[in-house]
Amino acid sequence: MVMVATFTVSAPAMAIRGGHEAAKPYSFAGSLQRPDSPRDDGHVCGVTLIASRWALTAGHCTRNAGGAQVGTPRDWKVRIGSVSATSGGRVVGVDKFYSYSAHPVADGDIALLRLAAPVAAVPAKLPAIRVADHTPTRIVGWGVTCAEQEPQCYPDRLHEADTTIQPAATCDRSGIVHERELCVGSTDGSVAATNMDSGGPALVRTGRRWTIVGTVSGSNGDDQPVVYTDVRYFVGWIRGIVNGTTVPDDTAVPDLEGAVSFNGCSASVVRTTSSSANDPALLLTNGHCATERPAPGDATVDQPDSQTVRIQDRQGYVQATARTTRLLYATMTGTDVALYRLDKTYAQLGTKVFTLARTAATSGTHLSIISGGAGARYACTVDAVVPHLREAGYQQDRSYRYERGCEATHGTSGAPLVLADGFTVVGVHSTGNDSGEQCTENNPCEVATDGTVSAEQGRRYGQRTTMLPACLTKNSQLDLTRPGCGLPDPAKAN
Repeated sequence: MVMVATFTVSAPAMAIRGGHEAAKPYSFAGSLQRPDSPRDDGHVCGVTLIASRWALTAGHCTRNAGGAQVGTPRDWKVRIGSVSATSGGRVVGVDKFYSYSAHPVADGDIALLRLAAPVAAVPAKLPAIRVADHTPTRIVGWGVTCAEQEPQCYPDRLHEADTTIQPAATCDRSGIVHERELCVGSTDGSVAATNMDSGGPALVRTGRRWTIVGTVSGSNGDDQPVVYTDVRYFVGWIRGIVNGTTVPDDTAVPDLEGAVSFNGCSASVVRTTSSSANDPALLLTNGHCATERPAPGDATVDQPDSQTVRIQDRQGYVQATARTTRLLYATMTGTDVALYRLDKTYAQLGTKVFTLARTAATSGTHLSIISGGAGARYACTVDAVVPHLREAGYQQDRSYRYERGCEATHGTSGAPLVLADGFTVVGVHSTGNDSGEQCTENNPCEVATDGTVSAEQGRRYGQRTTMLPACLTKNSQLDLTRPGCGLPDPAKAN
């Protein structure tokens, strides 16, 4: 099943397709707002107040870099009881989240948010029985109004629409689980939830009150109704937490302090031993994580760039935000690195900063690979320094091969290779051999000094960054002509 995305946008759609702006607020309807949202208003998902300090949403709306199922978020809030995502109603922080499963698509896509303070509003009722097929229902949300992930696609006003509970089989193409999920919307998809409506409610009128029968979970494809979680199936779990009778413990998470998720990869903020606190901060990742990959034998040097960078705290929540201003350098030749300059100094960021080493790791060196992209921390050991590593037309030299069992995987590219002191970086994670092929993409091969080529499925590799300090000058400037700077220089090639 494909989740209705909380942060990204795919197919063209209207906010609550087929709906219209709500004329008045619902006392219980709200917007979950997080600092990692692409929207200026912070909206990521819908929520529904079910008690003065408790709100329901989708499990995938509580996703976090540390992969916690239960945890204490940083700077999450909800706006309850307003038709606007930016004004009105009541704004209150979220001090705990409880997701039913660490794998919401597979096991149950529902979560509870505990609010930092009670909200004096009429909550929605929980259902006593499963809602019947063909029951009229109302759906509401702040989902996107067009396909692009741009400000003009993010509505400030709450939208609503009246539609129908369809037989579960109508959503079979999604892999719907009939006993715990609902199929909601018109059969042609003309009235349905869309991206960023995730977690929002399907409501049924019972007397003078609204009952929440479902929460938006996943897509059933274009021009189709949408899969909702059946709230009735999870009422026992909900009440156990709200009443305090069965409250799960917080999930242990890896230490991700200083990690960054960047362009589908990982990254970190780095400095040299001579950097000043007032120098513009530098961001380190792989060359293949740059927006455009440098060609074999080439490098990209000092280009304008503007991307958001979110630096994580120990539990993987956003601790500081900056933007890239320049792509100082990127190459996949000799090594696989990219270095960006940020719009804030090290002092302004106030986050953990890693230090670039000048001395490379050797066989037996123990490393921590801290991955913001994968939300994981891996303990790996350098098995050997490989003379050459080839992959899809590129060659890196003196690469680190890890011992077998290193589990660093996709999303970890660009993560820092950190020594035991927790701060010193000797390289970046780069690649691994997925299928055992030789020298193809995602299947690097080793080339020995005598030219012998070999490849082993499952082997993982890192690339050196120890040449970088010699190339950096004051104020985070790059100078490829400095003595000891061994990075490819396109100016010399021409």
